[in-house]
Amino acid sequence: MHTTATDGTATISEMILAAKSRGLKYIAITDHSKRVSMANGLDADRLRLHWQEIDKVRGQFSGIEVLRGIECDILEDGTLDLDDQVLSEADWVIAVLHYGLRQPQEQIDLRLLNAIRNPHVSIIGHPSARIINKRPPVAWSFETILKSAAEHGVMMEINASYQRLDLDDIQAAAARDLGIPIVISTDAHSTGGLDGMEYGVYQARRAGLTKAEVANTWPFEDFRNRIRGKSPSRST
Repeated sequence: MHTTATDGTATISEMILAAKSRGLKYIAITDHSKRVSMANGLDADRLRLHWQEIDKVRGQFSGIEVLRGIECDILEDGTLDLDDQVLSEADWVIAVLHYGLRQPQEQIDLRLLNAIRNPHVSIIGHPSARIINKRPPVAWSFETILKSAAEHGVMMEINASYQRLDLDDIQAAAARDLGIPIVISTDAHSTGGLDGMEYGVYQARRAGLTKAEVANTWPFEDFRNRIRGKSPSRST
């Protein structure tokens, strides 16, 4: 989800309160990295200040856990938009494609594989980068990418936005068959955006997923213990 730190319309507190009012037990706040300049994406300095604010604000709420994360771009050359030191300080790192979407399949695959191999990446978000009825999916070898994700312990996203629904049902089922935990994310840019979760649930059901195969249905400690390659950066 996104806040006013980048292109969201609600503050950290407002997003936490909205999530709590919907009965959510934990969330991750994941504003954009700097490559997404049109969304006022965060460089390392601004991101660390943003995380400090999350640390301060989440201490004001009980009954909900708040992970400090980042939606980090996978750049056109296959590197990540923020360096490993910064990413190591995050609770939750979503690696995504936003640019260079018309690159040939070999380069798209290379970019996704590089992100999966990074020890600080938790999940690949909206992996095909499609926008329904507006933008086709990238050319990618999803079987190859999913096998690598399974090998490296990286989760895969079903983005619940009605404009994305990405992974699609066939890809989500293939991920399930490889034992990859799926996370259903709202990608909310407003408090009302949290209500889009139901579309992601429908997509998961269409893929034949059960509750056990959707990681963010798990108790928080189980979910947190499953996150790969991150340092214990949360303040208590």
